[in-house]
Amino acid sequence: MDTEIKLKGDKIIEQIPSIKDKALRINLNENIYGTFAEIGAGQETVRHFFRSGGSSGTIAKAMSAYDKDFSDAVYGVESDGRYVTESRLKKMLSHEVNLIEQRLSREKHPNKMFFSYANTVATIDFAKQFKGHGWVGISYQIEPDEDYNEIILHIRFKETDVRLQQETLGILGVNLIYGAFYKYNDPKRLLRYLYDHLDKDQLEIDTINFSGPRFADVDNRLMSLQLVKNGMTDAVMFNPDGKNILPAAILYKKNILAFRGSFRPVTKVNMDMYEKSLKMFLNENKVDKDNTLVVFEITLSNLRSDGEINERDFMDRAELLCSLGQTVMISNFQEYYKVVEYFANYTKARMGLALGVNNLIDIFDEKYYRHLSGGILEAFGKLFYRDMKVFLYPMIGENGEIINSDNLKVHPRMKELYKFFKFNGKVVDIDDYDPTILNVFSREVLNMINHGKPGWESMLPSGIAEIIKEHQLFGYEPQKVLNESN
Repeated sequence: MDTEIKLKGDKIIEQIPSIKDKALRINLNENIYGTFAEIGAGQETVRHFFRSGGSSGTIAKAMSAYDKDFSDAVYGVESDGRYVTESRLKKMLSHEVNLIEQRLSREKHPNKMFFSYANTVATIDFAKQFKGHGWVGISYQIEPDEDYNEIILHIRFKETDVRLQQETLGILGVNLIYGAFYKYNDPKRLLRYLYDHLDKDQLEIDTINFSGPRFADVDNRLMSLQLVKNGMTDAVMFNPDGKNILPAAILYKKNILAFRGSFRPVTKVNMDMYEKSLKMFLNENKVDKDNTLVVFEITLSNLRSDGEINERDFMDRAELLCSLGQTVMISNFQEYYKVVEYFANYTKARMGLALGVNNLIDIFDEKYYRHLSGGILEAFGKLFYRDMKVFLYPMIGENGEIINSDNLKVHPRMKELYKFFKFNGKVVDIDDYDPTILNVFSREVLNMINHGKPGWESMLPSGIAEIIKEHQLFGYEPQKVLNESN
């Protein structure tokens, strides 16, 4: 009898099924049945199912509507004339699911779990300047009489060869279909398994949304956080409704005003800085109000406590910012120049950063730029070379004086560099601030909430204290307050 040998010191390694095994497992399940519609790279995903054997029990139809007129005739015309969009993918999924339901009788197939997998992709262009991207999704059932679940994601290719991109897409497609059926009960792991047999250097996933009965309890903002945390992308964004949105789509050619903070919780100072800097930004030349996007950015390092990311704490901040109607970005950019560089990938329009004095002093600290061959000068070239301004919010000094761009103190070696940027109008003061709230700090508010101390409510924007109490955010416990007052 064959028994597996285990040696002292052996480590447990998770067994990841091969792509062929994943496709075969789905093919051999007589109840999983559906269609494949792939536009752009080729029929890369369905190929794996054909090759692994037993595919006739899985594939009802496979198609590629490559010609645009054919594609429009099947799925309808896109108002913007573009084909690699979320809207296109959703139309494809919806159309194909409806066809399955129309053409296959439930009486004849009482146990079938129908699915439709689709992708619409642009691979690298001939000049190799645009690496390509795509939308990939699946609409599927876990029970025959259950409503459809949906997983939709956006990818960016990192490889510079069409054939390699096609192969990468095919592997991702199999991982998605397999994960949808066999890992749906743990979306975080499902997300990680999308990279089985793939490397982060091949592919970036920058947006994902789960919906349907099996994902009723999934908060897509938390899934966004996982993408950044797992190194699948550098930044993700979600709108006030909590839906993950494609950064490229929302940032494209926009004037952008960005705020970085812990927002733990969001205070009157944060909102005063937002309102006053936005007013100044909109008065700038080349800034169009209708084409302006405000982004509240939380960097990953701001979410770590004791080295670990506190997801509950993240969700508390996200809930408050969304309740204020804000668009939120989560990034792993520690340095400000990286944020500006990221935005510059999508827009050449004017940008603004709203900062507190202490944040600006930090920017002029050389220790953050030792990894760059050009040091602080390289970073500042990337930060200020763009059409970008810093809107500076003042702070109270140790002696009660107001510190602004005129009297802040940077390191002596940085003094002339700072003067250069100030003289050239790259740093401007927010003069119209509220002097009564300068002594409000998020960390003090948080401390008061945690220890049941009274009076923190007045330091927050209207309605925020009520949300914190109602949802018991940031460790708020009514019991603590009662004990304190007794």
